[in-house]
Amino acid sequence: MNAFDILMERGFIAQSTHEDELRALMGKEKITFYIGYDPTADSLTAGHYLTLMALAHLQKAGHRPITLMGTGTGMIGDPSDRNDMRRVMTVEEVQKNIAAFKKQFSHFIDYTDNKAIMDENDWLLSLEYVKFLREYGVHFNVNRMLAAECYKSRLGDGLTLFEFNYMIMQAYDFLHLYRKYGCTVQMGGNDQWSNIIAGADLIRKTEGKSAYGFTLNLLTVGEGEKMGKSTGNAVWLDPNKTTPYAFYQHWRNTADSQVIKNLKLLTFLDLDEINQMAAWQGSELNKAKEILAFEVTKTVHGEAAAHEAQNAARALFSGGGDLASMPTTDIASDAIAEGLNIISLLDTMGLLPSRSEGRRLIQQGGVKVNGAKIESIDHMITAADFEDGSVMVQKGKKIFHRGILV
Repeated sequence: MNAFDILMERGFIAQSTHEDELRALMGKEKITFYIGYDPTADSLTAGHYLTLMALAHLQKAGHRPITLMGTGTGMIGDPSDRNDMRRVMTVEEVQKNIAAFKKQFSHFIDYTDNKAIMDENDWLLSLEYVKFLREYGVHFNVNRMLAAECYKSRLGDGLTLFEFNYMIMQAYDFLHLYRKYGCTVQMGGNDQWSNIIAGADLIRKTEGKSAYGFTLNLLTVGEGEKMGKSTGNAVWLDPNKTTPYAFYQHWRNTADSQVIKNLKLLTFLDLDEINQMAAWQGSELNKAKEILAFEVTKTVHGEAAAHEAQNAARALFSGGGDLASMPTTDIASDAIAEGLNIISLLDTMGLLPSRSEGRRLIQQGGVKVNGAKIESIDHMITAADFEDGSVMVQKGKKIFHRGILV
């Protein structure tokens, strides 16, 4: 099956340039395509995972992916989909984050025998500014750039010249990869549309050749809220930042309206099997959520971790499985000798983005200890709460965490 149609049928593609030409190209020859990743954190997120699944599907169809890490663009930061300027990172931070990305990419993409390429856009760091402007700046119309959504949304709040360069730099990346590897297609999140078009246009203007691009639908929470670190609801691929259990639980708690969509985007299950699940209701739909959670956790963290997470979830919600598999935090006995405030306990367990959020949760009845609702923000946890050496804390309806007395 044509690789473009595979992505379309599974719901990846949001928009594309020259759709008929692109489909024909992917059907008749092996192409090289790329996605860029700016190292703004020390781990990839679930949003990145979606893009890696798109790369994996294309690689399985015989095409060659490039995962490009933003050594150069990461020094600026993409202004797309932001209300303020990104924090400027040091060279050391960028390199540390890139090293983390490299390890995670290899879990999803096969780089052996030139089946895929991993590269960094450090070529941007050695460009001579005036020479670059003379050769490439002449191809960019400022009026058109300002009309692009990635810039237009920032004009009211202030767009710096620093950030304004980002589109030109990303466009040059596409041109450089075209010249170096014969890369003819760029992919990216739906917020990258203007940048992708700019790169394809630059190749056409400088090389007289056709280049293409398409964007991928972004992962959302519930009915349309974007998922990602900039929105405060990131799900990390690093098990030290989001444990396999918490990762599993996130997908197990997928909204009913998102289950089939996420099964198509985030798993390798056959579409016929997924389409059968679309008719499921009630307990069967919960089974589909469990399949989604297991498959995604298996792909990211391995089958053993997926089974452990599933067992822990079943222990809590259906009375079976192994509680030892769920997330735990050691609590020093001297820390509770005179009592430990409930908010401090939640903070120690890593369950709070802020202490004010802890106060709000408790006031709204969203915290339980050993099944009992906590009524006061001044509630103290003592040794008596540690039944058989452990305490069970519940945040909201679906997040559970054990404290182990040591």
